[in-house]
Amino acid sequence: MDSTSGRTDPRIVRTRQLLRDAFVELLQEMDIEKITVNRLAERATINRVTFYLHYRDIPDMVEKMADEMIGDIYAVLKKAPANSNSPEEEITILVYLLEHIAEHATFYKVILAMKRTPIFMDRLLKLLTDLITAKIDSMDAYLATAGIQKDIAIWYGSSSLIGTIIAWLRNDMPYTPQYLAKQFYMLRSSMR
Repeated sequence: MDSTSGRTDPRIVRTRQLLRDAFVELLQEMDIEKITVNRLAERATINRVTFYLHYRDIPDMVEKMADEMIGDIYAVLKKAPANSNSPEEEITILVYLLEHIAEHATFYKVILAMKRTPIFMDRLLKLLTDLITAKIDSMDAYLATAGIQKDIAIWYGSSSLIGTIIAWLRNDMPYTPQYLAKQFYMLRSSMR
């Protein structure tokens, strides 16, 4: 990281991207436990020593990749409207999320739909739970009137969203992010 500008050296970004791509490729071929630093470095066309300049070991790399994934999603969601009270704004937030996933479809398909790598699933579920919680907080009166426990509504909303995303990826994204976001919103709204 360049301390004067706050920007990461492009060589570091490139090396980490090579490692990330190599990790995803290897994950398609084998279980995560069988991925070694040697295999990863060889696939990424870098030296083992270079790997260790960036990460302590494979679990450290996976942890940092999960952090980057969540950071990337938060950056995408920051572009969305701050107040999501209208249907259009809710749909826009979901569209941004789905467009990001579609842009990085290979990565998300492998870690969520094919191999279900727990750290990525857990982090994404937590992020979606936070998003759903923010929405459900504005529905307290409705939930109380309907006799629905807030925590159950949160579990349902976040699980249905992550399940929809995984199914969408597994089926090679047959719908556009815009269409899927509208469908998801209509389904969720019809359950009220």
